[in-house]
Formats: sequence, C-alpha cells, structure tokens
Amino acid sequence: MLELHEPVVALMRDVGRDIVMPRYRNLSSDQISEKAANDFVTIADKESEIRLAEGLAAILPEAGVIGEEACAADPAILDRAGNGLNWIIDPIDGTGNFASGNPPFGIMVALADGGTVLAGWILDPLTGRLCHAMLGGGSHVDGQQVQARETESDLPVAAISTIFMDRQERADMVRRSQAIFTLVDIPRCAAEQYPRLVLGQNDVTVFARVLPWDHAAGTLFVNEAGGCCQRLDGTPYKVGDLRRGLMGASSPRLWDKAAATLFD
Repeated sequence: MLELHEPVVALMRDVGRDIVMPRYRNLSSDQISEKAANDFVTIADKESEIRLAEGLAAILPEAGVIGEEACAADPAILDRAGNGLNWIIDPIDGTGNFASGNPPFGIMVALADGGTVLAGWILDPLTGRLCHAMLGGGSHVDGQQVQARETESDLPVAAISTIFMDRQERADMVRRSQAIFTLVDIPRCAAEQYPRLVLGQNDVTVFARVLPWDHAAGTLFVNEAGGCCQRLDGTPYKVGDLRRGLMGASSPRLWDKAAATLFD
C-alpha cells in the first residue's frame, strides 16, 4: 500500500494545479449546473474526475473506479461500490463553495476492498495541505503523523449537517444538540470537516447523506488518528452501505456522549 502513496499524491497535486485551481473564481454561468437541490457540478469537477480516473487506473489497473460524476451519469456504477477493489473519487468536494468562489473545497481519493477502506487522501488545493491515512498505518498531515484531539471547549464543538434532513429531523437534531454542544456552521465540505475533527477545531459532526466519495477517505483519516467515526447505531462505516446517518468525533468518549444524547 505504501508504494501507492507517492504516485497518488503526485496525481492529485497535478490535478489541483492544472485543472481545479485555474477554474477557481474563473467559471462562467454555463460551466455550473445543479444536479439536484444543493448539489452542484462544474466543468472543473468533470475534468478533474476524468484525469483522476485515468491516472488511478494506470497506478493500479486491477482496481475499478467509482467517481461521483460517473455515478451521476450512470447510477448503476454505485452498485459495485462495496464489491471488490475500487478507487473512490470525489473530484471536487465542496463544489457549492468552489462554484461560488469561496473556500473550502478539496479533492478526495480512497481505495477500498469490498466494504473496507484501505487508504484515503484529502488534498486542499488552495493551501496544499494533504491529509492521508492507511489502514493500520495511522493518519498524517503533510507527512507528519497526527493524533486526533478534542477542542477542550467548555461545551464540545459540533458541526452538524442538516442539509439532507427533513424539517422534523432538522428541528429535533438542533433541539437535542443545543443541550450539550456549542453549535458552529458546517463548512459544506467533507474534505474540510473531517480534518477539523482531528486538528482540534471541532469535536463532533453528523452527516445525514452518506455517499462513498464524501466519506471513504475522511472516516479512515479520523479513525486512524484515534477519533471515532461510525454509523449512528455504532457499527463501522462500510463502503457500499448507503444507509443514512454517520457521526464522527474527535474521541470515542465524545462519540459515545453525542450518541447517547442525539440518538437515544
């Protein structure tokens, strides 16, 4: 697995430099479209995914490729997400931010075998920050191993994504959260949200919609750093399991505390 790291990172950095950043704050209206409510795609997403898919297939030809935009065009591709060896690609995570000319946004790549994520990479093209993790190998930021840490705020800091919740779910989640957390805005970008759990900026996050390109790399990054990212019933996250609901925390202690309050 270690032999994959350098070529994957080089590919991601090339895509960020050559495709993503030249389009940042340089998109015309006809280069942005809305696939569904709150779900945008740009020409940069499409071009990024093509380059990543080609490059990853060359790095590990025996692995399939599952990309967000390919699945938007052909939903049947998603059916194989939990089967066999697959690259999982989010060509630009946080597209809504990117399309608006605002940070954060990122490129995410993961390698999964069946339901198990073996490796994950999260690149911030704006700052160059690279987060990566390998199963059993710990988590790293810019080459330095990191351990997840709590914010140590008087009340744990929670960023809860209610975008894909219905009105009643949203109201109930806010009501329960206010009792035990300091609530902060979500970055609308999983490529930023997961690092915040490890780097002492947020303590808890909750996602309603769980698609593999949004979460494969991030869940591994948090768990390998000593945090805790699981399904709401306490079972492990598995690629290909499209059930709603996923919660991450900067420590198992805080995960348990949040689960007892939010999902009892």
